[in-house]
Amino acid sequence: MTTTQGDLAALSRYVFRAPQWYASLGFALLIAAVAGIAAFDSRFILEDAWQGVFFIGVPTIAASVLTPPVDRYLGGQLTPNRASLLALVSELILVAFLVGAGVVAVFTPLGQRLVFDVLTVGLASVFALRLLVVLAISRKSLFIAAVPASIQTAAVALLVFVYSGTMRFFEVGGPLVRSFLSRPNRGPAEFAAVEPLDFALLALLCLLYAGGVWAFVTVIDRPWRRSLGVSVLDFLRGFIGHIADGTREIEEFFATLGEEALVPVTVFSARRPDGSEKARFVLPMVHPGPMGEIGGGDLPKRVAESTDGLGFPPHATAGHDFNLVSEHEVDTVLDAVERASERIEYGGTGSASRRATVGEATVTGHAVGDSALLVATYAPNFADDIDYSVGLSATAEARAHGLDDAMLVDAHNSNNGLEGADLGHVVPGSQRSFDLIEAVGEVAGDLARASREPLELGVAWDETAWTPQEGIGPLGIRVAVFAAGDETTAYVLVDGNNMEPGLRETIVGRLDAVDTAEVMTSDTHVVNTLESTNQVGDAIAHDELVERIETLVERALADCEPVETGMATERARVTVFGNDRTETLASHANAMVTMGGALAGAVVLALFTISVLVFYLT
Repeated sequence: MTTTQGDLAALSRYVFRAPQWYASLGFALLIAAVAGIAAFDSRFILEDAWQGVFFIGVPTIAASVLTPPVDRYLGGQLTPNRASLLALVSELILVAFLVGAGVVAVFTPLGQRLVFDVLTVGLASVFALRLLVVLAISRKSLFIAAVPASIQTAAVALLVFVYSGTMRFFEVGGPLVRSFLSRPNRGPAEFAAVEPLDFALLALLCLLYAGGVWAFVTVIDRPWRRSLGVSVLDFLRGFIGHIADGTREIEEFFATLGEEALVPVTVFSARRPDGSEKARFVLPMVHPGPMGEIGGGDLPKRVAESTDGLGFPPHATAGHDFNLVSEHEVDTVLDAVERASERIEYGGTGSASRRATVGEATVTGHAVGDSALLVATYAPNFADDIDYSVGLSATAEARAHGLDDAMLVDAHNSNNGLEGADLGHVVPGSQRSFDLIEAVGEVAGDLARASREPLELGVAWDETAWTPQEGIGPLGIRVAVFAAGDETTAYVLVDGNNMEPGLRETIVGRLDAVDTAEVMTSDTHVVNTLESTNQVGDAIAHDELVERIETLVERALADCEPVETGMATERARVTVFGNDRTETLASHANAMVTMGGALAGAVVLALFTISVLVFYLT
């Protein structure tokens, strides 16, 4: 990915899974009790704690319990876990306001009046925060979103109204109404300073702060609508939902951006003499992204699970513009895989491997009948994705040199993360693109002329105990060893996203049991849910990985047996991100973060300035 795309993916480190609702509420009640002890001054500490729980904790519980059903009734999507976490954060903000005001009141002559003025600002601020979050998650109009957003502020205001005795200023109702709505004798003494004007000021500030939220969202949203035709709130809702709750809402957002594409899907299959499939290499020319299991992020796993033999899903020559927009598109790819598999014509011969290096590009390949498996790498130099058009040109070059079909794999096995100005992308017109095309042509010509011999294949697989957080996906490590004549070649596929610099050379140098070896990664983005870079070898010991691969190669050699092989290509019509959409999306998101922080600060400063002016004038 580019630096811009990496910066976007790195934003995920600020997002975390929402805790269970009961955990958030338990912590909220504890904070409320502690805040009550600090804020109130009754005869007993436990009474202070209870008042804190009642006047601070109960509104938090009300917001946690009532917000999800109210929001969903109005067409929103706020879950209990998110609602409880939002209520907790709002409570913490309110407590911070009160503690700060209390400290100032103790050391200045401003007194209790300041505390209630700050309480009013705090309640309006809580409303504004909740309004922004509800807008982002539930994607409703400002007026509709204000209903669930106001629950916590309204609950606090109602309790203060009742237990401050504010009802005494109104001639409404009889003794029964007053007994429920006017209970100053049961409230804290500090509430005696509350007046009806405080509630009018609270309503006014809530309106002003809602206007500030609307202005902030409008300014941030305008570039997205003008350039991409979508709302930033849709992106935020989907992004947060995926990272925090594991939802797939963001796929709906990606689908609105997507463009239709026709992509080749190549299948190389090897079967035993009895007709059972031993291994299958599957290469759809799409990119397994953008992150986690969203879109085609878990494409390698889905492909491997769909095969009868041991599945090998290496990385194709395609970048993030060819991310599938949803998991449903993977089914379309798998349908093409089945169509290609049915068209394969098997033969029992192949060639020994050939290797050529032109400039920075090294290509290793095997002929299987009149087709070939080709694996390209730029190691030991750094490289990331190879552009789709470059891959198509290189494959056409292979056919021009006498091959009927070619599966061109991007080994994706040497990169330095997001460091440096050149991130190693292989784009049309670059020297690297011509290096690749020439190297493919040279190997293809050698393979087309090479003598055909009986082909043997051995495979081995270790799921490993490493996790996606350590850079290894669920497919672990897979090895295929081809033997033709007296030569053996090992292809090692690690289920990860690129490799630490030098690791590929270490692995290849240690595989003395075979004549030729190449290492590939699947580029699975399952390992990139919370990190933009999480390469193979970054979090695990290199020696342990190499030893595991050596063992698998020996097992694959022992598993060698005669096979029949064949290759076929079909085309799949899928919806992908589209040309330049990924970069545009990443640029807008990063600009939103950079400028949004400054804009939010300006809005907050303006609103607080207006608040001070309002209190001064009243």
